[in-house]
Amino acid sequence: MSWEEEFKKKIVTPEEAISHVKNGDRVCFVQGNEPQALGLALAARFGELENVTISVRTPGRDFGWYDEGWEASFAIEIGFPLPIVRQMIAEKRCDIEIGSLGFDYHGEMARQADFVLLELSPPDAHGYCSFGSSCWTKLSELRGAKFVIAEINKNLIRTYGANHVHVSEIDLFVEHTPSGKQPGGTDLLGRKNVEPGPVEKAIAGYVKTLVNDGDTIQIGVGSTSEWLARLDTFDDKNDLGWYSEATPKGIIKLMREGVITSKKKNFLNGKHICTACGGGTVEDMQWVTMNPSFELHPAEFVLDIRNICQNDNMKAINSAVSVDLTGQIAAESVGPRILSGAGGQTTFAMGAGLSKGGRSITVLPSVASGGKFSRIVPLLDAGTIVTVPRIAADTIITEYGIAKLKGLTQRQRAMALIEIAHPDFRDELTAKAKELYWP
Repeated sequence: MSWEEEFKKKIVTPEEAISHVKNGDRVCFVQGNEPQALGLALAARFGELENVTISVRTPGRDFGWYDEGWEASFAIEIGFPLPIVRQMIAEKRCDIEIGSLGFDYHGEMARQADFVLLELSPPDAHGYCSFGSSCWTKLSELRGAKFVIAEINKNLIRTYGANHVHVSEIDLFVEHTPSGKQPGGTDLLGRKNVEPGPVEKAIAGYVKTLVNDGDTIQIGVGSTSEWLARLDTFDDKNDLGWYSEATPKGIIKLMREGVITSKKKNFLNGKHICTACGGGTVEDMQWVTMNPSFELHPAEFVLDIRNICQNDNMKAINSAVSVDLTGQIAAESVGPRILSGAGGQTTFAMGAGLSKGGRSITVLPSVASGGKFSRIVPLLDAGTIVTVPRIAADTIITEYGIAKLKGLTQRQRAMALIEIAHPDFRDELTAKAKELYWP
């Protein structure tokens, strides 16, 4: 049987595909956009199904099951705590998945999914479907699942790299139901775009002083870090390289304009490498489509510390919620209240630290809640998740300056961080530091 015949034989309705799900099954929506038709078909079985676990790695579409009252049919597990599920998390109506360092899905899977649901492009002339604008861990997860259902979205782009799977590895296909979402309308966390303020502009100015011609950069998800590519931070640089997990808006524009060329990279020279590029505009997506200089690879490859550190002069730039006076960086929670996920921040901090000439840079505003709280804190609140341990902390930036922590003693770190805290909190922080670290 040819792949064309196999593909046609596997095409069914969303309802027929989801009819295979039975009580007690575990259904996984992998990273990237949840397939709309399959999600609606599964939600339609509310009240019929019992004790089905739905694992959603990057929740972005609302099928109803995040509301109260769905628990008898669906138990929800969340991968990355995006805004759409924060209320559910706060009310403890779901469970949180914890990723492993390096995303090693090639080893033992913690729990095998009964079903993996995902979007794919139509097959090409050789029977290969594209994952679109993001790879993440899709390939390894579908290969580890018992049954795979793909929704065919003709709008998904194709890129070079390991961004494809053959139709023979998919059990069933369904037609796509559009969601109406347009590229570039939100940031990477799904928030509506707003204009940057003086804080973001000041932080961008400090970051600019730490990035040199020929450096390879990574920028993580976050309201502060994501503005950097659109605030003249890199515009006057030459031959920057790109090796990152996500790709915030503005980065592909810099590639199109020749600022980011990746020509000086010593690891995968001349190639822009990431695992997701969905932060761009329609024009950006057209530029990366089958562009030999742009490659998407699985997260297992991109987030591997052993690969990250092969990029000389690696500058990893990530946001944080708070930093304590020892240098512990929290990017996921305030106390037990979950706000975000680690993503690749931990591995990039370590990889940049091991890179020749590398630097891990953490950016954050000095205050939160309109100035009520300092983000530079004496101690992290009990229950706060430490995303980057103090031994891997490097450079911290607020709108008040740069604190370079490597090689500093405990007391020196505390004073360096106090110098970049908001002036309204410096006396209080100094008094607490003396209480904690001086006799």
